[in-house]
Amino acid sequence: MTALATLGWCTLGVVVLMLGLWVASIRLRDVSIIDPFWGLGFVVIAWIAALTTDGDAGRRLLLVGLTTIWGLRLFGYLLWRNRGTPEDFRYAAMRERHRSRFIWVSLGTVFALQGVLMLVVSLPVQLGQIPATPGLGPVAILGTAVWACGLACESVGDWQLSRFRANPRNKGRVLDSGLWRYTRHPNYFGDFLVWWGLWLIAAETGWGVLTIPGPIIMSILLIRVSGVTLLERDIGRRRPGYAEYVRRTSPFVPRPPRP
Repeated sequence: MTALATLGWCTLGVVVLMLGLWVASIRLRDVSIIDPFWGLGFVVIAWIAALTTDGDAGRRLLLVGLTTIWGLRLFGYLLWRNRGTPEDFRYAAMRERHRSRFIWVSLGTVFALQGVLMLVVSLPVQLGQIPATPGLGPVAILGTAVWACGLACESVGDWQLSRFRANPRNKGRVLDSGLWRYTRHPNYFGDFLVWWGLWLIAAETGWGVLTIPGPIIMSILLIRVSGVTLLERDIGRRRPGYAEYVRRTSPFVPRPPRP
């Protein structure tokens, strides 16, 4: 099957997923349900691409497997973390601002936008499965190692943060131990590595090299849009001591803290 056909099937899958989530959000009055499905959406895309291509079996299996592991972990973690919580304050503010128009605004600015971003970011997973040659080589091994480092960083960071928040004595305090001692956002840095690792696996093929906009867009999202910048916009006002934590701790790439 051609690359265009694979992209078309993946697009159709994302459209169906996002429309279904949009309808569910209207019934539940909670747009936050989209957050856990960010990871699951990439799993859907990876499997659609695998079922509509006939490229190198080893690379297809590797890309689908790694994407599935990453996506299901993120889906399960966010589902667990968000259980029983009200709608995210960002979506609640949008709902209050747009009132009766909110369901249509959310369709475009939340569900459609995230669907488009999924399709662009996942380009290495889609097009990297198409070429029949070459087989897996040293670049794919390097990419798998980068992916593994990213998954470990993201998983350990989430686990440490969950343990910290579960202790009532830490309410209002800043987590500055473990991985959080070396970067203020180990989970985002882990995501960054995951997607550059997947691109490296795909880049061993001609099609894969051209998918570099995927990890670039993910990097921009993590650092400048919905990740570091958005999270730290007002956290200093809510947590005493965060300004000092910012002064001594790297915002993204891990490094020893400043004295």
